[in-house]
Amino acid sequence: MGKFLEREKLSQIYFKEQSENFSEAARVDGFYRGELRPFCLPRECARENLFAEIRDGAIDYFEGQRIKWHDGKSGMPSNHLCSSQVQCVNFLYPFADKPQALLRLLRSIFPDIESVEPMETEGRFVSFEWIGLRNYLKEKIRPGGLRTRGANFTSADAAVMVTLSDGSRQIILVEWKYTESYGSTWLGIAKSGTSRMGIYRWLYGKAGCPLDKSRVPEYRDLFYEPFYQLMRQQLLAHEMEEARELGVDLVTVLHVAPAVNGDFLRVTSPGLRHLGGSSLEVWKELVKQPGRFISVSTEALFGEFPVDAHPELTSWSQYIYQRHPWVRRRGVE
Repeated sequence: MGKFLEREKLSQIYFKEQSENFSEAARVDGFYRGELRPFCLPRECARENLFAEIRDGAIDYFEGQRIKWHDGKSGMPSNHLCSSQVQCVNFLYPFADKPQALLRLLRSIFPDIESVEPMETEGRFVSFEWIGLRNYLKEKIRPGGLRTRGANFTSADAAVMVTLSDGSRQIILVEWKYTESYGSTWLGIAKSGTSRMGIYRWLYGKAGCPLDKSRVPEYRDLFYEPFYQLMRQQLLAHEMEEARELGVDLVTVLHVAPAVNGDFLRVTSPGLRHLGGSSLEVWKELVKQPGRFISVSTEALFGEFPVDAHPELTSWSQYIYQRHPWVRRRGVE
């Protein structure tokens, strides 16, 4: 278990005790994986894990798009205060109906953006758990079933479509991290016996594979987290771009993670350690085409967002900076 996760649990316990964003019923310990834990909410109060102003909207959106909440029950988000999915929604959902604020946020990374565009419905500019319009990766679908956003299929935590100053269009697939850290467990074969290597081998073998295979000693070296996730995200982005999904010309994976979470950066795959000193350095070396993978720290993206220019986000910014004080402490990216 990572040191950052342990620190963040303590921080979230304090936030739950002190913040006015929680009801008294939510301040007690909550059951999570069979045990009462102080860094979790009671299941019946799980909706309070979301910023108050977005609770109804986010829950209705997930239900309407049949999106699974990770560790959630009965259509509610996870009750774990360190949930990465919940944090992603808390940070990005308030921008979903504020295109000018979203434009300013993204221009700090993509200066050529001219405008943001709706992807699913008119007036909504951020989508969550995006899996693509087609089963590009040929991931297994149960007989008679449907693909599920947020579970069992490669999903981008969030997605935004933009128009660039030259008139071209781009989709940004957001891979969001919070307290994650990974060990050196090889994941090429699932516990069920399914060969994960077999599922994605055809994509890896394609002539247009977005990864520089000359730098990967063996295909199996990619089946350690976080590289296994990054590979699937990059393959999804590439196939969406090849298919010109929603008429776009370019699809980029944007990786967002706290600079203060050094635990995430460990290079877990023995075969890839020669490529860099951190997981993100390694991945940047492996992605062939420029502009297809970009990483930014949560602090750099949100810590200096000009809230004064967007007063409609004032209460949101107060909530975020109270819940995650480290966001305003710029770290080394």
